[in-house]
Amino acid sequence: MTATTPPLQGLRVLDLSRVLSGPFATMRLADLGADVVKVEAPGGDESRRFGPPFVEGRDGHESAYFLAVNRGKRSICMDLGQAPERALLSRLVGVADVLVSNFRPGVLGRLGLSPAELVAARPDLVICRISGFGPDDPRPGYDNVVQFMSGIPSLTGAVDGPPAKCGASIADLVAGMNAAQIITAALLRRERTGRGGIVDVPMLDGLLDLLVYHAVGWLDAGVAPQRRGNAHESVHPLRTYATADGRLVLAVGNDLLFGRLMETIGLPKLATDPRFASNPSRVAHRAELDAELERALATETTATWVDRFAAAGVPGGAVQSVPQALSAARLVSHAHPHGGPMVRTVAPPWWIDGTTLATTRRAPRLGEHRAEVLRDWLGDGS
Repeated sequence: MTATTPPLQGLRVLDLSRVLSGPFATMRLADLGADVVKVEAPGGDESRRFGPPFVEGRDGHESAYFLAVNRGKRSICMDLGQAPERALLSRLVGVADVLVSNFRPGVLGRLGLSPAELVAARPDLVICRISGFGPDDPRPGYDNVVQFMSGIPSLTGAVDGPPAKCGASIADLVAGMNAAQIITAALLRRERTGRGGIVDVPMLDGLLDLLVYHAVGWLDAGVAPQRRGNAHESVHPLRTYATADGRLVLAVGNDLLFGRLMETIGLPKLATDPRFASNPSRVAHRAELDAELERALATETTATWVDRFAAAGVPGGAVQSVPQALSAARLVSHAHPHGGPMVRTVAPPWWIDGTTLATTRRAPRLGEHRAEVLRDWLGDGS
């Protein structure tokens, strides 16, 4: 493999998933070089209609939602209520390396694609099932519901306000990342042993996994985590503060950094004050320390403080809006499925041998690749 050869090049992924978790996972596989074929119902993935916003093309539009997670794929449209189409789908499964779905439990079996039977007939096939709550739980898995069931919103939002979900769809997106990770692990096992298998990715488990130290604090120390707004329960100062013209965030994780912070804001004596000399004491006296920090930080602009912190090696940054954050983001551009201006999406968050890997294929129009896929995968024009 050369530095620029995608590591999953040559792998065939049959993507039966829809909306967000599965499509996010399969886009990651496409960015790494896999040939991803997206199977859509006659009406298309419902996320094509999620909006506004829609991104206008020359002869049609697509939702921003769909474009965000479907670059790099080929689309075929199949009415799986028809027996001939189900038979054709079985043929495609027969030549795929990976099958991805986020149907409710039992749906694959009703389509004639029982996972147990498939892996018995094709021991090298990797089947990934994304679900809300596990492969035997029929409840639908929707991001908003899963987030609130995970407990994470109870830790999010203002201290005196109600629980608040994350503004990003973290239940879906974490499931997608977990799916991509376990699929690649299963492929590595197949490379070593010849055996594929069934991997399951429950959305709720993915969010419970994110509780990490909060979970251990309750399970093993008996301490229930509390909502802290923009502050941190165990480390201080690690929160946002107002400046003369906006807000900034600090993340001071040890005593050395705290000393640098105090020097930078002109309060060096506080670094040795017994109330603030160690992290546990800073946590215990957070209100008194915050009063000192708030007075000092309000005297200069955000940009001034960010520059000073960077020079001193103090972890801090501006609190930004999404447009501000994206102004400096790495982006990739692809043609619009319906012509017109290029579509920009956020680049994958990785490099291999110094190279950023991202698929060169744009997001597909509904069903546009049927003849091409059947020729490439099956050698016919069915």
